[in-house]
Amino acid sequence: MHATKRKRWTLALVILSVVDATTGAKALTAATAATPATVSAPPDLATFALGGTIRGSGSTFADRFYKKVVFSLKTTAPGLQVVYRPIGSGKGKADFGKGVTDFAGTDSLVKHTDGPKAGEFMYVPTAAAPITVAYHLTGVSELRLSAPTLARIFQRDVTRWNDPVIQAENPNVVLPSRVIGVVHRFDSSGTTSNFTKYLTMASGDLWRLGAGDSIAWPSNTAAASGNAGVARLIKLNNGSIGYVDLSDAKSARLSVAAVQNKAGHFVLPTLDGVSAALAQSPPEPDLTYQPLDAAGVDSYPITAPTYLLVRITYRDQPTADAVKGFVRFVLTDGQTLAATVNYAKLPETLRVQALAQLDKIGVGE
Repeated sequence: MHATKRKRWTLALVILSVVDATTGAKALTAATAATPATVSAPPDLATFALGGTIRGSGSTFADRFYKKVVFSLKTTAPGLQVVYRPIGSGKGKADFGKGVTDFAGTDSLVKHTDGPKAGEFMYVPTAAAPITVAYHLTGVSELRLSAPTLARIFQRDVTRWNDPVIQAENPNVVLPSRVIGVVHRFDSSGTTSNFTKYLTMASGDLWRLGAGDSIAWPSNTAAASGNAGVARLIKLNNGSIGYVDLSDAKSARLSVAAVQNKAGHFVLPTLDGVSAALAQSPPEPDLTYQPLDAAGVDSYPITAPTYLLVRITYRDQPTADAVKGFVRFVLTDGQTLAATVNYAKLPETLRVQALAQLDKIGVGE
């Protein structure tokens, strides 16, 4: 290239650089159109400007999803720190009610004894996932279980794997005579609430232990903290069975049972099965919904919702803005991340309704 032409080309690059520095997003957008493979679109400026620290606690069922979202948010809002402690839905609701946290994660609804006061918070649905019936049984890689059979197992009416009740649902499986070890949560848990609610709904009168974040399990069962803790205990003990979110079950490489749904089909816990259940579960006016034991041949019957609890009024504008920015990210970019950690995104209509909830957040005493 001729020397004069080289100088002109260099000068042109310098001028482009100056224009970029002074025109900001407009120059970046123009460059993106010219070289889409190498230049990223500008971040949302309102989100990028968020700062400070907000704190939440609660659901272990949704922990892996929130961890993924918070990690991704660091790129979009580098000045905002979101701290989330997975300590169980019950403790998360209690912390939120005491004002210890700015938001809470829960898979179960708030009762008047939980702490948060009616009228001071709202539910924001964020994702859904299957509660798997996870097990560790050497030599058995496929298992089918109905709600009545699960009720009998978890309340210890059936105590051996080759019991005729289990064998009848698995005629082609060689089941050992090994004693069944039942593993459950000892912390107050939305996963427990949804699992026991499902057994109450789907097993007829067979389930006698009731439903809730905490229940009185038989004494000859084992307990662990959090979904990950239950998964680890099952992994360590051959012959054991428990209820665990899909993400933790996969991480521990546990076998999972196909559960009989309302239409009579045995369905494995998949995101497609969750989405099928969500399609049959219209929301209430407060955006809570009930996908357990949903109709439909493809629905996975132990599908659980998860929510963030947010305040209607925050103490100051920066905190309100930070919470809104975080939750908005969960409901936008976060939805594209859900499947990567084994959670199903919200149906689009519900997602839009959840976003609209954020307009209610304000500042006050």
